[in-house]
Amino acid sequence: MDSREMQALSKVVRVRYENGVLKPLEPLDMQEGEEVVAVLKRDESFIAQKFYGVAKRRRPQLSGEFLKVLEKIENEDIL
Repeated sequence: MDSREMQALSKVVRVRYENGVLKPLEPLDMQEGEEVVAVLKRDESFIAQKFYGVAKRRRPQLSGEFLKVLEKIENEDIL
């Protein structure tokens, strides 16, 4: 199987996890009952928002460069 055929078999699809089920955010060209292999990767913005939330709650404990980065995120409305 060449790389073009492999690409035809592969597709990146955004999904949302709800009530224990991964739900695609776009239609899938699949047969009912068809099984696939899924590689899960968290959205980088989700990870950044979680990290920012933890950092914000611990602001009193922060100092130096880390606090500067946190302030830059807030001032430039990055998230």
